[in-house]
Amino acid sequence: MHAVCFVLLFACLVGGIYVAVTSALRLAAGDGVSLVVLERSQTVLAAVALLVSLVLVYALAIRDFSFVYVRDYTDTFLPLFYAVTAFWAGQDGSFLFWYAAVAVMGMVVARTEGYRSLSEPGKVLFWLFYLAVELFFLYALTGPSNPFLRLDPVPKQGNGLNPLLQNPGMIFHPPLLFLGYAAYTVPACMAVAGALAGDRGWLSAMRNWNLMAWSFLSAGIALGAWWSYMELGWGGYWAWDPVENASLIPWLAGTAFLHTAVAGRSGALARTNVFLAWITLLLCFFATFVVRSGMIESLHAFGGSRMGVPLLALLLLGLGWTVYVTMRTASGAPTDETIWNRPGMLFVAAWLLVGMAVVVLVGVNWPLLSRAWSASTQGLGADFYNRACLPLGAGLMVLMAVCPWFAQKSGIADRIGLGAVLCVGVLGAVGMFAAGYRHPLAMIGALGGFMTIACVVMVFVRRPQWLRSRTLLGAYGVHLGMGLIAVGVAFSAAYKTEVEVELVRGGEAVLGEYRFVYEELLHDHEGPVERHTAQVRVWRDGRELGVVAPEKRLYPNFRQSFAEVSVIPSLGAEVYASLLGFDEAEKASFKFSIQPLVNWIWIGSTLACVAALLAMRRTRRS
Repeated sequence: MHAVCFVLLFACLVGGIYVAVTSALRLAAGDGVSLVVLERSQTVLAAVALLVSLVLVYALAIRDFSFVYVRDYTDTFLPLFYAVTAFWAGQDGSFLFWYAAVAVMGMVVARTEGYRSLSEPGKVLFWLFYLAVELFFLYALTGPSNPFLRLDPVPKQGNGLNPLLQNPGMIFHPPLLFLGYAAYTVPACMAVAGALAGDRGWLSAMRNWNLMAWSFLSAGIALGAWWSYMELGWGGYWAWDPVENASLIPWLAGTAFLHTAVAGRSGALARTNVFLAWITLLLCFFATFVVRSGMIESLHAFGGSRMGVPLLALLLLGLGWTVYVTMRTASGAPTDETIWNRPGMLFVAAWLLVGMAVVVLVGVNWPLLSRAWSASTQGLGADFYNRACLPLGAGLMVLMAVCPWFAQKSGIADRIGLGAVLCVGVLGAVGMFAAGYRHPLAMIGALGGFMTIACVVMVFVRRPQWLRSRTLLGAYGVHLGMGLIAVGVAFSAAYKTEVEVELVRGGEAVLGEYRFVYEELLHDHEGPVERHTAQVRVWRDGRELGVVAPEKRLYPNFRQSFAEVSVIPSLGAEVYASLLGFDEAEKASFKFSIQPLVNWIWIGSTLACVAALLAMRRTRRS
């Protein structure tokens, strides 16, 4: 099957090049281009992508170590569930998953109402650009990132899956990211095709795909943060690591695109929308470049990949193409010069998001940029990102809270609603100051979150008829989720307390009003996995809260131990514990921390992702 899968992918590469080149030449010559051929070609590409993906999944499930990829990421000890999800654990499998998602989405988009609304030239151009993206993946899968390489002789045992990936968060985090990246291919190609064909309907045609891509990417990022919080044991969820930042950059650009698409529905911001649509897809590939090139050091990066040069070439070509198409795009209807209306504020919000994306982009690339004047370089730390991005983010939340009260044309449409939201901000500031919460950026961020939550409530109180609109429920549901996230981030980041202690059995540690009593250390085996579990009873102001049971685990094929944290969940302050180490006398070292409102982040993230899908319009399919 190794050779069959490779031949199928190679045949798709050759056939796709033939269809793309002949169609482009016929289009340039003014001859008719068969849409039927392009659409059926997409169906073939999707069918082959699904077929070879199923072959790889089956090989992972039965542990067929004749596949190099299966040998590298599974072993006979690995549970079946994790063996199957090893499909996206490595570069070759994740590229195949990404390509399969792009191919299937292409087949689906051909059957949607939005696609049918495009002009015929727009459809032809859409497929040419879409094919170009797919051909890049086919080149990778038949060259530097081939998941169907064969081993001979076949080993009896594999290398196993990294224990850090044996976590529910990492089961869903990578595929959701790749689904988001893949879905952004549709609006990007529609934008460029619409711009070159003079088709103004593309903005409406890609709306659902834009929302779906945003929802998938948001869910992937949120799950990655949750995995970092629950699996790595360091007590945080976002370290501004280059790989974390790499996925955040297209999210910021995509969120800006959501806002300019709304502000540009009247025909304004045509160039801005085309630029943001294509640059968001390009930034998705940049995120992969950061992970796979080895040029930027990161805790999560895969150094030594052969995909670094192809990805860099794609990025440079894509950047030149973005500039060319943006300049070719008609400027569209003139925009109002004032920002004191709803479209103007949406435009400001979009460029605040773009500003944050630029800051993070520069930070990620700083080790490369600084080589121009220094032989010794290092990445920028969390302090840089916090100082640069948090003020922009806090301002964005305040803007989100006041924007709905402005009129579409000019001025304030609802002074009572705006006044109520501002009162919440003032009362919240007084309350936080009185309660001792005085960190400036944390206060602004939390107040922006509280005002956004109040804004959503007041919108539906003032306009109850909007409750009957799925689109509006979805849009304001996203805002409500973002408000919850802002509050959670503000409090958990600024007011977290933690302590590292070494305790003997029966020893106690105190952290503020919390008391931790180390009771015992249990040792057992779960299959081939060796587990060491500490039992720690937690008290708060003399009241027992429960028991945390952080672990250290030893896995076969891996020499180092891996932490499993334990928490006592709460919508207020969550208790978090990790076992750092222990000795033969069962003296153990721990990290205990109190995480205020951290679960608001996960609740808000879930709400925002679901609400974005709710905002999608119902469409008819042929």
